[in-house]
Amino acid sequence: MNNMTEVDTERIVYVTEDGEPTGETAPKLAAHHEHTRLHLAFSCYLLRRSDQALLITSRAASKKVWPRVWTNSVCGHPAPGEPIEEAVRRRAAFELGLPRLNGLQCVLPAYRYSTPPFEGVVENEFCPVFVAWVDEDPEPHPDEVGDWRWLSWNDYALLLNDDVTDVSYWAKDQFSQLKDVEPFSSLTERNSGA
Repeated sequence: MNNMTEVDTERIVYVTEDGEPTGETAPKLAAHHEHTRLHLAFSCYLLRRSDQALLITSRAASKKVWPRVWTNSVCGHPAPGEPIEEAVRRRAAFELGLPRLNGLQCVLPAYRYSTPPFEGVVENEFCPVFVAWVDEDPEPHPDEVGDWRWLSWNDYALLLNDDVTDVSYWAKDQFSQLKDVEPFSSLTERNSGA
């Protein structure tokens, strides 16, 4: 009996420092270890249209990579040959039960990062960052998301600096660049009363 899930069969795309595919791919889980090669990924921040609150998620405890860590709305890896915008929509539908993303746009097209080891795994990704708007609450897949909440952008900034809460490396790293680009710079101004 073969109960292969999407995660078991997912492949990542290796890229150059400029984000260009090398033509090589690898199984997702096997490729993430202490010497992870640079590969293509994405991050997406989902804002609730009614009040511009940000959806944050805690990665499920059963996840092999970065379990139980709070992070932005949804992250993932495009499949070989898959346009990155389609990968964002696919993962939002699969992980969060949110198939309708409004106004999806790339806000950091050349974001790239490498993490320190976390439970023996290093992330090493060329990772364009997206934003989109949604109207409804998520209905997350329990194997992907352990918890979720809506936060104002200012409360999110406070969470990133909270020493008690485990927050992903990339969420903290992306914030320094996101806070100065639209729509996030407007959220900061609005919440500060400017």
